[in-house]
Amino acid sequence: MVQAHYGLSETMHNGWRALVMSSDTLEVTVLPDKGADIYALVDRASGIDALAKTPWGLQPPGSPPREGSAGEKFLENYEGSWQELFPNTNDACTYRGTRLPFHGEVAARPWSWAAETSGPDAVAVRFTVDCELTPFRLERLMRLPHGERRLVLEETVRNLSGEPAQFVWGHHCVLGPPLLAAGAELRVPCRTIVTIPEMFEDTARLAPGQRSAWPVARGRDGSDIDVSRVPGPEAASHDDVYLTDLDAGWAELRNPAVATGFRLDWDPAVFRWVISWQPYGGADAMPLTGVYGLGIEPWTAGGNLAAAAAAGEAIELPAGARLTTTLTATFITC
Repeated sequence: MVQAHYGLSETMHNGWRALVMSSDTLEVTVLPDKGADIYALVDRASGIDALAKTPWGLQPPGSPPREGSAGEKFLENYEGSWQELFPNTNDACTYRGTRLPFHGEVAARPWSWAAETSGPDAVAVRFTVDCELTPFRLERLMRLPHGERRLVLEETVRNLSGEPAQFVWGHHCVLGPPLLAAGAELRVPCRTIVTIPEMFEDTARLAPGQRSAWPVARGRDGSDIDVSRVPGPEAASHDDVYLTDLDAGWAELRNPAVATGFRLDWDPAVFRWVISWQPYGGADAMPLTGVYGLGIEPWTAGGNLAAAAAAGEAIELPAGARLTTTLTATFITC
């Protein structure tokens, strides 16, 4: 049974509580007990859900961890879609004597929520989570303005301790079909492409350990590859592409075949990297076998918290301080 609540509805999805936010233009589904995952982001005009879904889908709570997840909660029931990475991004690390998991802790924790407003101007919900391993509280105010094809995330990190504390932060936003397809174009106002030092799968199409000028990277076979051009799943490739030296804080995926695109905007003074995860049908190893998607992932640094702290790239908040920033996801016509 669906219960209406100030323009919102609560329902269940594969055993998970789901909160559905609806405006006259968009419908957004959030899973509060699963890291407040943004599970679906649907444009009413086109009927397109911008977010990728894995071939195996969302598994019910308590399901066995997926083979190959190696004890990392983020991977045990990864369904695609959009997660928040905090206070760690990328590989697990030990920081000041505490092990921080792969992609942080908040994506595997339940968040509380409260309706903020549901009126003629907007629908808004506030989500909140307290970390267990670090002294932070993360708040996300999600707002759907009526009459606009956009979702606004107003986010605040608070240091609850009496001492300075450091973190890194990212958004794991992964786009999928039908928006993602051969012939789609990725646009990012960056100047530099960086690839990881060593391939994590033999299906990588880009040479590891390179820095190249956007949008052309060096392929493993020595060819030039335009990273802005999206191939179909028949490419059978799997790469992690790091984009930096941003001239502005936005990225777009445009697909003329469906006359629709997706744009994500953020503050480049906070999120200085874009991680473009590119499993174009070539994710062979478990637990991600068979994924076809494209990550548009703003991160504050290019690595985990330990590496960022050592490089002077971690964000430090003084005792009791807060940092607030805004991201906006918009459907566009192309």
